[in-house]
Amino acid sequence: MDVGDVLWTVLGAGLILLMLADVFRTLLYPHGSGPVSRAIMRGLWLLTRRLRGRASTIAAPLAMAAVIGAWAGLAVIGWALLYLPHLTDGFVYGDGVPQEADFAEALYISLVTLSTVGYGDIVAAYPLLRLVAAFQAVTGFGLLTATVSWILQMYPALSRRRALAHELNLFREAAGPEGVASLDPRHAAGLLESLARNVASVSIDLLSFHETYYFHEVEQRGSLPATVAYAHGLASDAERSENPDLQFAGRMLHASLDHLAEVLRGKFGHQGTTSSAVFDSYALHHKHKQPREPDTE
Repeated sequence: MDVGDVLWTVLGAGLILLMLADVFRTLLYPHGSGPVSRAIMRGLWLLTRRLRGRASTIAAPLAMAAVIGAWAGLAVIGWALLYLPHLTDGFVYGDGVPQEADFAEALYISLVTLSTVGYGDIVAAYPLLRLVAAFQAVTGFGLLTATVSWILQMYPALSRRRALAHELNLFREAAGPEGVASLDPRHAAGLLESLARNVASVSIDLLSFHETYYFHEVEQRGSLPATVAYAHGLASDAERSENPDLQFAGRMLHASLDHLAEVLRGKFGHQGTTSSAVFDSYALHHKHKQPREPDTE
């Protein structure tokens, strides 16, 4: 192998390692996300936020598809670069198959191997190349199952977030403008404790599946960014109550909301020294709150 072949091999191995590291950080590492997936998700989110209409509603699904495509692309190109220096001497060609030594041929071999199709028209001749091809086939199968699992894990987390938003809206409609004051203190305390548990679940979902943050809800009824401020108000009202049970429930809900605000601040860069300010920023980013007009006085 000459210097050029060594460079192609090193570059290919680097792309493969980048893909594996990104998949590990995104799918297997708790509370993590790979650099490739994070850049794609955030980039498409920022792009669609500048567009009018419902473009932001397709940002997250489109970004997830782009992440999966990026993983597959890195794998295909990486292994193609590994095969390229060994064309055509390192492979056995079937009858009638033209022997080419260009990148397109290496890309074809890589695609067939990664997808585990295995036509058998071109197979590795050297033992080491056969091991490399077998490892790529295993990686391709693992990548397929991992991405399917990733997609299936997203939607339960989204359902929990939407259910919390609906629950807050139902509470607001049933309690009216008086809020917790219109309810029996013990009954209100039980409801607030249930809300606190649900808020905690959403915080864990955002840490474990950061991609769910970028799913935008058009209707405010199912949008947590549009309703979380109401939960903060309920917690404050409960803490001012004279009933000990309701006070404890208010503190519990307040603590859960503070943790959610800390996740939004630390994980997604929302600014604000208080939880209320973070929630305002959260609603603004998801287009459920208008930016404040500058003071003209």
